[in-house]
Amino acid sequence: MKTHFAALAATCLALSATFAMAADKPTDPQIAHIAYSAGVIDVEAAELALSKTKTPDVVAFAQSMQKDHEAVNDMALALVKKLNVIPEDNATSQALAKAAEERRTELGKLDGAAFDKAYIDNEVAYHRQVNGALETLLIPSAQNAELKSLLETGLKLFQGHQQHAEHVAAGLK
Repeated sequence: MKTHFAALAATCLALSATFAMAADKPTDPQIAHIAYSAGVIDVEAAELALSKTKTPDVVAFAQSMQKDHEAVNDMALALVKKLNVIPEDNATSQALAKAAEERRTELGKLDGAAFDKAYIDNEVAYHRQVNGALETLLIPSAQNAELKSLLETGLKLFQGHQQHAEHVAAGLK
């Protein structure tokens, strides 16, 4: 249990540092890449959960994450194509991907109730961090009105994800 808490704490610190690196006001192409990367990370986490869990509430949550994040990413891809913008890889999106890979490796070693708890706790923390970054950095930095609108729509959806994850977490205790 202490190992899982330590891994979760390390992930939260990595995400905080990751978003702090972006504090120099990212450009719209960088924001697009960060947002898309964050969505892909949650889809991959959901796919891992669906391959490992048998708990109905965790399955339902993971299915929701997969469906919703894929839909938002599809909208983001359509928007960047419409605007003829090429998402720009950057230190923040790279750090997000690195932290997520490390966390997936940790989660991949777990099974059963230990996996379920670690996955859901990670989802609570991840959505808290991403929602905070959307509110304080990405949305205020976005220059294009359509990108800003998509980010605002995503924030509302992802706040619901955080609440859903918190509800599932409470049921696992």
